[in-house]
Amino acid sequence: MSLLVVGLSHRSAPVSVLERAALNGEAQNKLLHDTVAAEPATEAAVLATCNRIELYADVDKFHAGVAELSTLLARHSGVGLEELTPYLYVHYEDRAVHHFFSVACGLDSMVVGEGQILGQIKDSLAKAQDLHSAGRLMNDLFQQSLRVGKRAHSETGIDRAGQSLVTFGLEQLAAGTDVQTWAKGKKALVIGAGSMSSLAAATLARAGVAEVVVANRTFDRAERLAQILAESPDTDVTARAVPMDSVPSELTRADIAVSCTGSTGLVLTAEAVAAAVEGRTGEPVGGTGEGSRTAAKTDVRTDVPTDGRKAPLPPTSLGTEDGCPLDLSAVQATAGFSVLGEAAVAGMAAAELEQHAAWVDNGAPEAPGRDRRTPAATGAGAALDPADEAEAIAALAAAAVAVGRIPERRRPEPVAEIPRPAPALFLLDLAMPRDIDAAVHRLAGVRLVDIESLAEAAADAPMAADVDQVRRIVSDEVAAFGAAQRAAHITPTVVALRTMAADVVANEITRLDGRLPDLDERQRGEIRQAVHRVVDKLLHAPTVRVKQLAAEPGGAGYADALRTLFDLDPETVASVSRAEDSTDKQAENQAENRGPA
Repeated sequence: MSLLVVGLSHRSAPVSVLERAALNGEAQNKLLHDTVAAEPATEAAVLATCNRIELYADVDKFHAGVAELSTLLARHSGVGLEELTPYLYVHYEDRAVHHFFSVACGLDSMVVGEGQILGQIKDSLAKAQDLHSAGRLMNDLFQQSLRVGKRAHSETGIDRAGQSLVTFGLEQLAAGTDVQTWAKGKKALVIGAGSMSSLAAATLARAGVAEVVVANRTFDRAERLAQILAESPDTDVTARAVPMDSVPSELTRADIAVSCTGSTGLVLTAEAVAAAVEGRTGEPVGGTGEGSRTAAKTDVRTDVPTDGRKAPLPPTSLGTEDGCPLDLSAVQATAGFSVLGEAAVAGMAAAELEQHAAWVDNGAPEAPGRDRRTPAATGAGAALDPADEAEAIAALAAAAVAVGRIPERRRPEPVAEIPRPAPALFLLDLAMPRDIDAAVHRLAGVRLVDIESLAEAAADAPMAADVDQVRRIVSDEVAAFGAAQRAAHITPTVVALRTMAADVVANEITRLDGRLPDLDERQRGEIRQAVHRVVDKLLHAPTVRVKQLAAEPGGAGYADALRTLFDLDPETVASVSRAEDSTDKQAENQAENRGPA
């Protein structure tokens, strides 16, 4: 069996595709169930975040595995296979391990070095364990990735480059101004009370905002977060909770609004934002006419061109999916949330924030799951013709064999913006799919930063000097993991061999007892010990050496050779592998550690 990953991320697909393909908690559960039920896969795990969707599986056939995993991803995301294929990447065996360890270290994140990915990996493993889709390989891989990620953060300065999406988003809102200087004295509205929203509220409080208002559909969750903020000894901020129906009026008072919810549809429409800005300034809000959109004069409240021409507006959110996967209350039913690397960013009550996030995440989801497929994906013409589907799968597999992954598809360079008036309202949308209508980008007096604009900004961010050191750590850990897995592959055979030897010794001792009944107990003990020493001496060097050889690349055949040479029953070896009897392993290790007497 071999590790295979098929997925898409901000590096291979535009945010519009990621938004449509996002998987809610129920969809992830169904995907895992169907993957392990498929013929090529025996175990699986899903890693779904704001900017990546990856399916990991232990498969026995590469081409069949690629075909099955890509088909399942398309089916459960609601994006057709033909449309999804150009954005998928494929990694296999050691390359898959290398990719996953790079992800765990933050090297593949939108913001290089960010530490939130470790919490997401931990939650993905917990989900797979709860659903019994994680076997030995998934457990070993995910647990090792957590250790690799922690090592990268502790042994290098990658944290200096790594930021949370919250911090990075606030820096983009501040547009070159120091965040604390920019935020000081402002009033902030945080929509949502999950893990990401909690981090946003804490970061804003630490940055020096005068007031934080928390809005959430479940009011007691908002109240709990507001209480944590108000009682924190590290900040001097006024915090209060409001119900969701107060958002329009609170938006009129706010200078900054951050949204990351599990709401159905948009939380803030362009009309609502325009009304809030008009309420603040007392003046009508018009479009900015930026870039290629200057050709038509448009009423942003209705999106109807005033000069009779069709305005080429940007697409708005589909509004058909649970919120950002980092907001675990809406998407993942696992307990707890790791704010690894975020205590320093938030600068306050990290333990309290963890408790709050765990409390929120253990609650019922705020909104039911929903089918995020587009009308085209759910209509009669959604399914691919079998011949077209086979052709798409073959093309994907061929590309994976040739280059190891599907070539990246980057978004075209954005059109340069014309100068905008100073914003009166700053909006940060961290949800996937988005909470805030993309048409808000066109409003004068508003600055919106969302996942798409964060991806563009992160693509141009300088790499930290410690990235090379982290890459060396990843390479070393990949080699060690591969050696450990290859050595583990032969362990059942070695255990079966020692079990067979022990049975032979026991039978011979029993036979000797029958032939020499006059031997006393001391003599029997000496004979028994002598026979065991002979067996240990004979088996010690071959079993130690075969493990060393099996750990090297291309060493998988040594297990077969050992089974052939000693005529070991394959079913016996398989039963050892299934049982994973720790007692046998301990006995084996003790025997090897003793060495020849």
